[in-house]
Amino acid sequence: MNKFKIKYIIPLFFGVLVTSCKAPAVATMTENNAIPEAYSSSKDTTTIATIPWRTFFKDKNLVDLIDTALQNNQELLITLQEIEIAKNDIRVRKGMLLPSVGLHAGAGVEKVGKYTSQGAGDASAEIIPGKIVPEYLQDYTLAATAHWEVDIWKKLRNSKKAAVSRYLATVEGKNFVITNLIAEVANSYYELLALDSELEVVKQNVALQKNALEIVKIQKEAARTTELAVQKFQAEVFASQNKEFDIRQNIKETENQINFLLGRFPQEIPRDKSDFLNQLPTVVNSGIPSQLLANRTDIKQAELALAAAKLDVKVARAEFYPSLDISAAIGLQAFKPSYFFKFPESILSSLAGDIAGPLINRNAIKAEFYSANLRQLQAMYDYQRTVLNAYVEVSNQLSKIDNLEKSYTLKSQEVTALKKAIDVSNDLFKSSRVDYFEVLMTQRDALESTLELIETKKEQLNASVLVYKDLGGGWK
Repeated sequence: MNKFKIKYIIPLFFGVLVTSCKAPAVATMTENNAIPEAYSSSKDTTTIATIPWRTFFKDKNLVDLIDTALQNNQELLITLQEIEIAKNDIRVRKGMLLPSVGLHAGAGVEKVGKYTSQGAGDASAEIIPGKIVPEYLQDYTLAATAHWEVDIWKKLRNSKKAAVSRYLATVEGKNFVITNLIAEVANSYYELLALDSELEVVKQNVALQKNALEIVKIQKEAARTTELAVQKFQAEVFASQNKEFDIRQNIKETENQINFLLGRFPQEIPRDKSDFLNQLPTVVNSGIPSQLLANRTDIKQAELALAAAKLDVKVARAEFYPSLDISAAIGLQAFKPSYFFKFPESILSSLAGDIAGPLINRNAIKAEFYSANLRQLQAMYDYQRTVLNAYVEVSNQLSKIDNLEKSYTLKSQEVTALKKAIDVSNDLFKSSRVDYFEVLMTQRDALESTLELIETKKEQLNASVLVYKDLGGGWK
């Protein structure tokens, strides 16, 4: 009867164990937000993203600044440490697949009660003829131990794969930081050049206004104008001089921003301050936006994070299943040092296998499984958002480049016309055919228009840099 019970109870136990370890279903991920057909064409042309940044940027001073930033920028250095951390995590996961071996050494003393089974046995035992086991029993042990969790359900292997995916994601994250850093340094550099050009324009305008002021003073002495005109021209000179100091402050702040990106203390930024308006932005051969998937490092990073999240779900599911542990030990053990090296009596050895699985307290495992599934959904939505954002950024920048080119052409014509208008207004004012107010307004319009032209040129250069970044350029 006892044999019958044991025969059927053991299979029943394992049946209940496996049934109780069944994992909940995984939430279904919906695939939506498909890429438009126009963006998925295979007829791609070469994009500027494949151009190395040293070739893309022609200004030697800018190249030197980017070089320094890539060596010293703190954010990039922090990202490099994250890569090493992820690499060490792979080593940890890989080590869990292998048996752990250790060395155990111990010494102790024990006295058991006489009226116990062990005490009664020790009192009557003769380890060596004529020598009873001592009342205070010592214990000396030196053994090698080993433990190994057999990866039946691929829990440890999937955990290692997830760590590898996260490591690769950190590498792509580093590339993304490099791309952004290069673009930020370049944009700040062009901002600095634009401010230098604005400062020069304001200085020229102050000189022009001072010359007009002297003419007005002479005309007042000749009773051809009034003190009001003199004061208006004087106020205009003061306003332009005040603008000059505002620009100087912006130059200092922009220089310090570049130095911060370069990881160094404030100092002057070397640059060529001449001919800013003659700089030409790099020609953009953008191709079809489907090439984003090949170059955008943030998309690769999100894709790898999604792969890691999928593996995490598999690891969490494996927690519901029984685990098999094997442990072993071999060494020497004796209750007296003189017996420690008596062979084979002092040799100890053991080998055991344990199988265990959750039966009752499964809520914590369920919660972790559901959390892993939700993190997987988060990773999927983050991937979709990253892809969508990439296409939006490129679309915006390509449109901006086209519109800025047209705007710059018209703005240049406006500046040329206003500069001619200044000469005409001065001649007319000298002959008393226009009043001082028209001269002032013409000079003011010319200054504002020239500053807007410089701003448009800066936006052109920045748009070229940003489309280079948005297409995934700079990190190769």
